[in-house]
Amino acid sequence: MVQFETVIGLEVHAQLKTKTKIFCGCSTEFGKEPNENVCEVCSGMPGVLPVLNEKVMEYASKMGLATNCTINQKSIFARKNYFYPDLPKGYQISQFELPICEHGHLDIVYEDKAGEPCKKRIGITRIHMEEDAGKNIHSAAENASFVDLNRTGVPLIEIVSEPDMRSAEEAVAYLKSLRSILLYLGICDGNLEEGSFRCDANISVRPFGQKEFGTRAELKNINSFRNVHKAIQYEVARQIDLIEDGDEVIQETRLYDADKGTTHSMRGKADAHDYRYFPDPDLVPLVIADEWLAEWQASLPELPAERKSRFESDFKISEQDADLLTSEKDVADYFEAVLDFYNEPLKVVNWIKGEFLRELNQTGCAVSECKFTPEMMAKLVDLVDKEVISIKIGKDIFNEVFAGGLDPVKYVKDKGLEQNSDTSSLEVVVDKVLADNPAEVEAYKGGKTKLVSFFMGQVMRETKGQANPGIVSKMIQEKLS
Repeated sequence: MVQFETVIGLEVHAQLKTKTKIFCGCSTEFGKEPNENVCEVCSGMPGVLPVLNEKVMEYASKMGLATNCTINQKSIFARKNYFYPDLPKGYQISQFELPICEHGHLDIVYEDKAGEPCKKRIGITRIHMEEDAGKNIHSAAENASFVDLNRTGVPLIEIVSEPDMRSAEEAVAYLKSLRSILLYLGICDGNLEEGSFRCDANISVRPFGQKEFGTRAELKNINSFRNVHKAIQYEVARQIDLIEDGDEVIQETRLYDADKGTTHSMRGKADAHDYRYFPDPDLVPLVIADEWLAEWQASLPELPAERKSRFESDFKISEQDADLLTSEKDVADYFEAVLDFYNEPLKVVNWIKGEFLRELNQTGCAVSECKFTPEMMAKLVDLVDKEVISIKIGKDIFNEVFAGGLDPVKYVKDKGLEQNSDTSSLEVVVDKVLADNPAEVEAYKGGKTKLVSFFMGQVMRETKGQANPGIVSKMIQEKLS
């Protein structure tokens, strides 16, 4: 049976965090009433002229520098011609022949299907600036479609990868890495649900060993990393089934249906020549001065890969933990802020990657909105580390102190949760547990030493989790020896 290789290239549209649109002074604020953020320029009225927002040029260049691209200090804007209700001018201002950034790469770390850690370099073909289109809103109840032009003219950068990815796992890792860089640079909020970070996936399959690419399909409407993974897996299986049945894969654009977990045809896939690109006569060639480029390079922050390397070397944490912490800038910032109050990285990281991230995920709370401050986290780790409370108590109370932004020291004192390390009182409890479980005692003495965990659990239940586990464990083993 023929074995197939998956070939994936990704096109990512990142909305830039500018206050105004790319070619006019309209606000880019999300959530306004339909057609509120609109003027003569972005609505395509006759006789108006676009003026480039300089911040867009700066942000695009910084992303290029962060992804090892060559910055073209002379680039041009082009008109991409097509007709759609949400494109009032009948063309989109983009870049084609001379984009602002080219020939970059991004190194990714991911787990393969077997769960093994892997590293790979993904080529970046180009990064170019363009304006966003509007938004069509379809109403089945009114049997009508409406057009909201608020998004028209919002600045984007499109990041086009080489077709270097060979699995859904690689594609998701690449997207997460790109998003992380954008967040570190502070040029995009990375919100997939609001559409400020959007991905189109070009997917094809070919027999292993074949050099020529297969016919590709472009997937749109993918609004989460989980759906990217599912959509790619479905599309790969669909294309392989077609080929094995003797049918042809059609070059087309397909939409992903998250509810059904399937893709369906949207339209025939257009090539570059179908858009009749030509230089925009209303915009002069863009020239980036040497001093601007030097200034932007110097202002780049510490990026995820650099921070990950520093965490490993300075804090002696594992590569996996460093990758987890630094993938989200806010989480990495929180971790370092905790260390300012309690400089025990290996102990702090366990609470961050465990209880803290779990609460963030379950509540949907952003780190910036979290009431549980780094100082509070430091106090909790200190309480456990100094055996004022047990790890179990620490984990049991985490939900409440996190949600309420409560001082752990005061909370533990008010609730009387301090750990019991008094050997006399603990010995009474241990003796009772051993007396109540004679069969287990005999089994332990017969060689089933793992039963110490059973006895520990019984003591913890009797003391409501407040017994010092180290003292209890030692006491049990001494009495049964």
